Amino acid sequence: MSTLLSEASALLPQLQDLRRRLHARPEIGLDLPHTQAEVLSALEGLDLEVSTGAGTTSVVAVLRGTHPDRSADAPAVLLRGDMDALPIEELTDEPFKSTNGNMHACGHDLHTAGLVGAAKLLHAHRESLAGDVVFMFQPGEEGWNGASVMIDEDVLDAAGSRAIAAFGAHVHMGDRGIVSTKPGTLQAGSNVLRITLHGRGGHGSQPQSAVDPVPALAELVTALQNMISRRINAFDPIALSVTQLKAGEAVNVIPASASLGATVRTLSQESLDIVRTQSTQLARGIAEAHGCTAEVDFEVQYPVTVNDETETAWTIDQVGGLLGEDRVVVADQPIMPSEDFSFVLQEVPGTYMMLGAKRTDVPEEKQGDNHSPFVIFDDTVLGDQAALLAHLALERLRAEV
Repeated sequence: MSTLLSEASALLPQLQDLRRRLHARPEIGLDLPHTQAEVLSALEGLDLEVSTGAGTTSVVAVLRGTHPDRSADAPAVLLRGDMDALPIEELTDEPFKSTNGNMHACGHDLHTAGLVGAAKLLHAHRESLAGDVVFMFQPGEEGWNGASVMIDEDVLDAAGSRAIAAFGAHVHMGDRGIVSTKPGTLQAGSNVLRITLHGRGGHGSQPQSAVDPVPALAELVTALQNMISRRINAFDPIALSVTQLKAGEAVNVIPASASLGATVRTLSQESLDIVRTQSTQLARGIAEAHGCTAEVDFEVQYPVTVNDETETAWTIDQVGGLLGEDRVVVADQPIMPSEDFSFVLQEVPGTYMMLGAKRTDVPEEKQGDNHSPFVIFDDTVLGDQAALLAHLALERLRAEV
């Protein structure tokens, strides 16, 4: 497999060029026309069956293996890369920084370029493929549930039969080139909590004549944090962050309502049920104590990301064999960010991995983390990412012969 690594190294300059073009012009949500066009252009000349989405600007490409032992009902493996950015104004000094108010602050530009690299590598080795590979270029991971849109449009069956395994990798600010994953629960489920407290508005100079929802909302924010630290099992953690507060427009007016928005991350169905029930009870109790009423909306977005035990044990061995045992880490605990690849893993056994892409040539104090306007990634990992995805597809299909 050192051949894949050397070939990926030769591809690296063009993969970096693609990544930087995508980075300079990021798009958000399900509608990514420029990104889709870049991917289609990058795949031109390859013998792929390419289709685009109806409900989103996705790209699905199927590579048919030509191995002599390929059977008529050859299996398929799915490789996924997400393509969307975030509505964040970039504050880095990168020469290819975005100026359109959006930012690839989560590294999806690398995921896209890395998947293109895997397609190119596997196309060059299609005579060794004992089955087919589905390349899933997905918009709308950042809260838009693009994975489910593509699943509804049959991406998992794009090769003609259900994929037998699915793999993906996400860059993060870990040590460059280190791959980390774990069997079982890898990432938290993502949920959104919105609470609006309704009171009665009035003049700011006459609070006794109004029912002010603002003090109630302030108390609720603190109470939600206390709920997490005092009423939740520490061994089944929940991360709840209030990220939005809204109340009134004029400084001399007591508003009739005040609201908050929070992201809630859970690792089990039990913790999800607990936080949904208790946050609702808390909001209504505090509202009543202040003479207000509470309107609570708890939206379940993405389920917990669960790696298949068998596939992941195999994947860990494969990563060590390709990159070296010192380049793979089996994580002790899940992490609290969420991922809509979880919907794929509910349908197809597979493995999601984290790939370290931290810069070593920039002081740490000048580097942000994922979703920061200051985050910068080392895109020299693109060769490893492309080779890793290609290697997993080749070897997983070889195991079926």
